[in-house]
Amino acid sequence: MLTEKTITDLLADVLVPGIQRNLADMNLLQGVELAGNNLKITVASTALDENAQNWILEKCTGVVKDLDGSLQTEIAFIEKRPAEINHVGNVIAVMSGKGGVGKSLVAALTAILLRSHGFNVGILDADITGPSIPRMFGLTARPRGSESGILPVPSARGIEIISINLFLPDEEDAVIWRGPLIGRAITQFWEDVLWGKLDFMVVDLPPGTADAPLTALQVLPVNGIIIVFTPQDLTTMIVKKAVKMANQMDKKVLGVVENMSYLYVPELKKNVEIFGKSRGEEMAKAIGAPLLARIPLDPGLAALCDEGHIERYSSDVLKSLGDGLLKNFPGNA
Repeated sequence: MLTEKTITDLLADVLVPGIQRNLADMNLLQGVELAGNNLKITVASTALDENAQNWILEKCTGVVKDLDGSLQTEIAFIEKRPAEINHVGNVIAVMSGKGGVGKSLVAALTAILLRSHGFNVGILDADITGPSIPRMFGLTARPRGSESGILPVPSARGIEIISINLFLPDEEDAVIWRGPLIGRAITQFWEDVLWGKLDFMVVDLPPGTADAPLTALQVLPVNGIIIVFTPQDLTTMIVKKAVKMANQMDKKVLGVVENMSYLYVPELKKNVEIFGKSRGEEMAKAIGAPLLARIPLDPGLAALCDEGHIERYSSDVLKSLGDGLLKNFPGNA
């Protein structure tokens, strides 16, 4: 017997152009009503231009026709804002007390490992004046959308990404904005982008504790923070500043990651701590949060980032990071 659930399940597999996730994953399928021989399908037009809407109409009509050619089908598009559509399970912010410590690298690796576990993952690049996420993932396509919203750009393995660099004519163009404009851009990336259903959103925060990270932590429902640092003398002071900001904002620190921790020298078969003795365990103990990973200076990883192929990276570092993170989200994803 033909039921609304049967039709809903089949329509859920219709892909959304430009994002290559289905209507169900993007939360665009709003209703299926079957009354006798009459069928009404309601789809949100959020972030869909005319061509995308026509594509979805054609595909939905085809699915119904293949199922039962006698049905009288109406497909209605309704307007909704992305904020009404989106459902993000967990928001993890990656933070550092200063720039240049590899915060964006850790954000990218976090998203990759979560994706490797089968989760739907997005990256919101909130580092408006220093965006590097698109380059790491080899993204050059401009985001698509309509007046009602913006579609993120998917990576090769299906991580959805939004970054100011994807909107610039040239990725090397400088974004010379004051604080309020930067804050507004971060807010728009959260409210005006169609993320659909995500298990995890990873937010690459700007460095420091000023306007931009403050806006992100106030606007976004962050329920976990990863703090990144390097093994240098000023580490303790800088990390504690970031931790105090997280505590004042009532955000949980999931753990710390020490980047540039060591260089493995194959000829010597040993790790060389180029920037001084590791402070990972010391720092984790000082702030009462686990050490999630020690990331080495890895020429191979650096090359993958430069080439836009970071998703090809595989190492025990990812496993360590993943094991530590997923313990903090039992059943929440």
